Amino acid sequence: MIPIAKKRKNGEGTLRLRKDGRWEGRIVVGYNEKSLPITKCVTAKTKTECSTKLEALKEQYGRSSDRINPDMPFGDWIDFWYQTYCRHTLRITTRTDYENRIYNHIIPEIGKIPLNRLSQSDLQQFYAKEKTDGRKLHAKTYGKGLSDRTIRGIHANCRTALQRAVQEGLIRTNPAVGCKLPPKKAREMQVLTQNEIIRFLHQAKEEGCYELFLLELGTGMRRGEILALKWSDLDFATGELRIERQVYIIKAEVIISAPKTKASIRTVILPPSLLKTLVAYKETVDSEWMFPSPTDNGRPRNPSSVRKRLQLILERAGCKKVRFHDLRHTFATMALEHGMDVKTLSATIGHVSSATTLDIYSHITDTMQRQAAVHIDRKIGGTDAQMPTAQPSARKDTAPIEFTPYKPKIRKPGTGCVTMINDHLYEGRYTPTNAYGKRESHNIYAKTRRKAGGNDCRGQGANQGGKRKNDRVTEKVTLSKFEMQ
Repeated sequence: MIPIAKKRKNGEGTLRLRKDGRWEGRIVVGYNEKSLPITKCVTAKTKTECSTKLEALKEQYGRSSDRINPDMPFGDWIDFWYQTYCRHTLRITTRTDYENRIYNHIIPEIGKIPLNRLSQSDLQQFYAKEKTDGRKLHAKTYGKGLSDRTIRGIHANCRTALQRAVQEGLIRTNPAVGCKLPPKKAREMQVLTQNEIIRFLHQAKEEGCYELFLLELGTGMRRGEILALKWSDLDFATGELRIERQVYIIKAEVIISAPKTKASIRTVILPPSLLKTLVAYKETVDSEWMFPSPTDNGRPRNPSSVRKRLQLILERAGCKKVRFHDLRHTFATMALEHGMDVKTLSATIGHVSSATTLDIYSHITDTMQRQAAVHIDRKIGGTDAQMPTAQPSARKDTAPIEFTPYKPKIRKPGTGCVTMINDHLYEGRYTPTNAYGKRESHNIYAKTRRKAGGNDCRGQGANQGGKRKNDRVTEKVTLSKFEMQ
């Protein structure tokens, strides 16, 4: 009978006899940014000596196996689980979410409970408390309790960590299984109508962001992908645009990395009118980045600034409030409505599979299937069945095409300004010079741009959310061929 080697536990390290007759001990002490293991080694003449050195190495860099036991605090276990099994496998943005949930919520509240004594009741009470009084920041703006989505994320971390403890033989059952959670609510998809797109693009021209948003509505790229584009990614002869990187924000710093998934690395073909627009736009840009930062053309534009600019343009264009990701939904919806097949759309927008596209846009594809069935019935059966129409709620136009965009004023020094911090909060800032010749910053916060730009902020420039009738241009806009399609 062939002996079966025992499975080595995580963190024990390895011992082997080298060809030169010396023993080598090795242990993984961490992982780099590419998820590759970082190892430390020791060597000795005998196995016993090498094993002793390896234990000392584990005490210095690793986590000794005797520290992992059923009586250890749950906080120590979930920290060990995250650092050992998760951290090196996650994207940087996902790491931030994990660390916020683990170190700001889970460990402070239930981290002292022994691992083998943590019960479902403890978890259920913890979730209830976080739901009503768990927010650490911006409680005045968003309320004291955490969102349902955050509660579900906290539960997912606890459940996975506890399941690993079951696999390691530290506990018999997973207490997180069976916990009652807030219902999962899907975000409602917001899609701009044709009239809203026209008004939006013309207002974007006045704001200096026309090419960015036109490219978004013409390709459906993710925000991070479109901001990471370089001019070298575009073949002006063929119209092929290569997408192979993205930008995102980590702790107020703009990070450049690989796209979200392997399927996100793709090539899209730009419409001729869109390509022509980008050719003219390139003459105005002195940077390798297609959409460089206004303050540093050697860096891409900050995603947060684009989000704030989007909301301002939507407000001035009289469009409903949507996210940048909803512009991606708008492109996909228009593509399906105009006959693009699901497989092509899935490859264009970078979904892993067509099933994902079908699931997200089922309200459109279901209508397409019914229309195809009626069309076949008419051709083969010779019937006069009525062709079903798409759901009118998402794409119904309620405003006329005629639109005169608002032309923003150039703010004069000392007049103050209004900044959109997030979807629910605006900041009005005024920085006067005091009697000692130093500038003092005065800030006010409000839920609307108009209130944030009031008299307390002292500036006409800060009151951009007020009346704009006298500031509007009177010239009628001319619609391009691409925008009317």
